[in-house]
Amino acid sequence: MLNNKKLIGILLSAIAIVSLISFTMVNGSGNVFTGAVNNTGAWIGRVFSKPVNGLVHFVDSVDNLVNTFEENQHLKLKIDEIDELQVRVADLETESERLRQTLDLNQILSQYTISNGTVISRNPDRWQETLMIDVGSNQGIEKDMAVMAGNGLIGRVIEVNSHSSKVLLLTTQQATASKVSARIQTDEEGGSAIGIIDSYDPSKGNYIMTQVDPTAEIEPGDMVITSGLGGVIPSSLLIGEVADAYMDEHGLSQIVEVIPAGEMTDIRFVTVIRQEGQSDQ
Repeated sequence: MLNNKKLIGILLSAIAIVSLISFTMVNGSGNVFTGAVNNTGAWIGRVFSKPVNGLVHFVDSVDNLVNTFEENQHLKLKIDEIDELQVRVADLETESERLRQTLDLNQILSQYTISNGTVISRNPDRWQETLMIDVGSNQGIEKDMAVMAGNGLIGRVIEVNSHSSKVLLLTTQQATASKVSARIQTDEEGGSAIGIIDSYDPSKGNYIMTQVDPTAEIEPGDMVITSGLGGVIPSSLLIGEVADAYMDEHGLSQIVEVIPAGEMTDIRFVTVIRQEGQSDQ
């Protein structure tokens, strides 16, 4: 009997609780409960969303860095390619200018038989001494022939092979090896002064011409050409122009500094003067 009363009491209590909950939900009192649940859920969501959002942001940042690095690498390669292209263009422009000078020189030297050649080697240890060109005896080259580059004389052939030759430059420091008989065209009517190109001043980049008539009126800008008196180098080949003239230490002759007309540093193409006659291209 007691148990039945307890059971009835439990059922009545359950019914009362359910009724209360239903009543509060219907009359809006459940808003408090629902709000608490919602607030709790929102707080839990915020707690978990912050690290999740941080992780997502970190992943996005890493991805952006990777993309930026790849783009930078790609741009760097493009810049390197552009730099290489600019170097090649500049080199081609220089080579084109050298070829143009050679063609101009060929027209000037139309009274000579000539051979055009390309420099194939130049020893860094003897940069101012010699160079090798790609024409030799099979192209009619002989020892002591004059060699020009740019617009002026730069040296003479000292060794000949079948398809190559060695050229001794006027800039050599070898005593007597580069001596060339030269003539200065002065402003005097029909005037000229004979002398010898016998050395080179590397500090100024000028040829040194000695044994010049002390009475000759020589001015800066006067042209210096080969005289042909040596019997080896033909006459009237341009050597350069006067930079300065002064008496030697004994007062017996003038010393003349000559600015080279020929290309002396970046020599790529040369013209070998073979003999007087029709040009042989």
